[in-house]
Amino acid sequence: MRTRALVLILFVFTSLKGFTQDPNFHIYLCFGQSNMEGSASIEPEDLIVSSRFKLMPSTDCKEVGKQKGFWYTAVPPLSQCGAGLSPADYFGRTMVQKLPDSISVGVINVAIGGCDIRLFDKDIYEDYTETYKETWFTDKIKAYGGNPYQRLITMARQAQKTGVIKGFLLHQGETNQDDKNWPQYVKKVYRNMLEDLGLDAKNVPLLAGEVVGEDQDGVCASMNKIINTLPQTIPTAHIISSKGCTVREDQVHFDSDGVRELGKRYAEKMLALEQGE
Repeated sequence: MRTRALVLILFVFTSLKGFTQDPNFHIYLCFGQSNMEGSASIEPEDLIVSSRFKLMPSTDCKEVGKQKGFWYTAVPPLSQCGAGLSPADYFGRTMVQKLPDSISVGVINVAIGGCDIRLFDKDIYEDYTETYKETWFTDKIKAYGGNPYQRLITMARQAQKTGVIKGFLLHQGETNQDDKNWPQYVKKVYRNMLEDLGLDAKNVPLLAGEVVGEDQDGVCASMNKIINTLPQTIPTAHIISSKGCTVREDQVHFDSDGVRELGKRYAEKMLALEQGE
């Protein structure tokens, strides 16, 4: 009886300490505004997804039987119900194509079209929940319980019970166009995420994508000069070029092909970092 009791105590202790994590389940946290949320059209080819690529929804989508906090095959949309194709889609697809079959990849995507990066600042986020007064924006905030940052952290903590967080994917900047303080805003958000999740920056890099560039007559292209300074503020940040990624008519959002290419570039950079390049 004593031996059996000791085994039970040991099992509970190791479970609580997180030793049940699967080191071969790599998790990435995605955040930002509309391009990361997904504004490109989801086409038939995008609905064919490897079972090794997983999604933990950050909102409930009853229409398709998805519940936040559980893992599903990552069939788009990956953020809110009714969103479109995101760079996170082809990030995950490329990762599982290039990684050994023993490794699975999971993503959590909390992104809000039109948001200021400071909506993810846990100390002042309430100042940015009405950046736009229209219901299309405020309803997105409500879908995340009024606090997108906390929703991402809550889902991430749930995910840490089964896998290992390996990095962050950011695509944001259009709303903060030409704000030279943007790198400092991002630094604070990144630092808070690391602290709240018990992570070390050297193990979880931040990949930040450029907005639509000058080569595509991007409306917010001037922001790329600021985005490219991010590694000066965050040594573990890396920039993903948007050059050549095709766009929609508004010249703010990438089209489906552009999103696919951008997502692949995020993955190629992450794979290179994991290989020590």
